[in-house]
Amino acid sequence: MRSLTWHWSKAVEIKSAVFITSLPRYTSFTGMGLPQIAVAGRSNVGKSSLINSLCKQRNLAKTSSAPGKTRLINVFLINNAFHLIDLPGYGYAQVSKKEKESWGTMMDEYFSYSEHLKHVLHLVDIRHEPSADDRQMNAYLYGHGFPFSVVATKADKLSRAQRGAMLPKLARVLAVQPWEIIPYSAQNNEGRVQLLTRMEEALNQPDDLLL
Repeated sequence: MRSLTWHWSKAVEIKSAVFITSLPRYTSFTGMGLPQIAVAGRSNVGKSSLINSLCKQRNLAKTSSAPGKTRLINVFLINNAFHLIDLPGYGYAQVSKKEKESWGTMMDEYFSYSEHLKHVLHLVDIRHEPSADDRQMNAYLYGHGFPFSVVATKADKLSRAQRGAMLPKLARVLAVQPWEIIPYSAQNNEGRVQLLTRMEEALNQPDDLLL
């Protein structure tokens, strides 16, 4: 599935967000069965910061200045209604080949066996053109028909003019429309309402659209 038609509605507000568990591989966990939205992106793209900003909790997801810290599948319960799945960051060079393979297996198992996945938030750094790993993730999502949205993190780092130049580049490489990309800043919460709206729309999509 290459895109969804978005009918904008009032964004859901996150009233509760609770860490549930960390999984070394995807398996059953307490409360499993609710709809899921997964967060995927390369190491140091700002996944944990985005989750904390989105949920308005500073320490819900553990952040670090060093990349490669998210090495497990982290599960959060949002509004007692759906699970946010924080997937391991990919593309971190300073780990062993064995550990990279382990992360890849973990990700592949999640996408292969999750029966409750509704949408994927694919995070990329707005300051740089997509890496080879970003392109590989993009191709994987397209190839397996997973509905997804591209979220361009660290939007506060660029001027309006710089952002205007980067968004078409991101869109061209990742085969989406520029207006479909959500620029996001965990520092000032820019893009938060738009992303929450996108998530609400995704959660309300009929399951037959995921096939």
